[in-house]
Amino acid sequence: MMRIATWNVNGLRAAIRKGFSEHIQRVNPDVLLLQEVRALREQLPQEWQSPDGWSTLWHPAEKKGYSGTGIWSKQEQKEEQRGAGEDDPEGRVIVSRVGPVRVVSVYLPSGSSGEHRQIEKDRWLGFFIEWTSKLARSRIPTVLGGDFNIAHTERDIFYAKGNAKNSGFLPHEREWMGELLAQGWGDVVREKFGDVDGPYSWWSNRGQARVLDRGWRIDYLLVNKAAKKLVSDCHVDRVSGLEVSDHAMVVLDLNI
Repeated sequence: MMRIATWNVNGLRAAIRKGFSEHIQRVNPDVLLLQEVRALREQLPQEWQSPDGWSTLWHPAEKKGYSGTGIWSKQEQKEEQRGAGEDDPEGRVIVSRVGPVRVVSVYLPSGSSGEHRQIEKDRWLGFFIEWTSKLARSRIPTVLGGDFNIAHTERDIFYAKGNAKNSGFLPHEREWMGELLAQGWGDVVREKFGDVDGPYSWWSNRGQARVLDRGWRIDYLLVNKAAKKLVSDCHVDRVSGLEVSDHAMVVLDLNI
């Protein structure tokens, strides 16, 4: 079995202080896709720059303390690509080959901080979906995981009506998510849990959103047809993130 987990850690340095290690040991992934690392490798505590038992790839943003992705693997991995076919100064996509599986850690932009960021997000959506079309058709089992900053349907967000005009749930973003899945990607969590609310993966820090489970499902593990044949189970690990990040880990098991 190969267990793949994706986690937006909301700053790895802070996550390490808050119990990151304990949750990784508990979930025990073979491959860990990280987003919003927000640190250069050399800014991490010494023991985390090359953590024991892990082969690590890092793709930090040029701007310090911002964005950034990474892939950790318990077996040796080979980096295939950074970015999604265009320059990637914010460190949003990194691709690796781990044994027979290709894994992609994705952190799509958020448009919530202003119109200029929504414009950048929409630009990303345009070229990213062109780039993923080839991966969807690949004979190599491919897992596309990370924080997409889009809730696809009303089942993926607690308060759909109130967020209909907010970035992350705009009509064109939801349509884009449908077009991405139509390339042949399987949304393993939705396919397992069916027509239910959630399971959510991100909660606002305001109010009691986490306690009341009033969240968004914006963190995904998507599989192409070659990988879908290998899927055995998946879940959203609600325990993770409670004190570490505002996101939960999403976990996928492959029969390998």
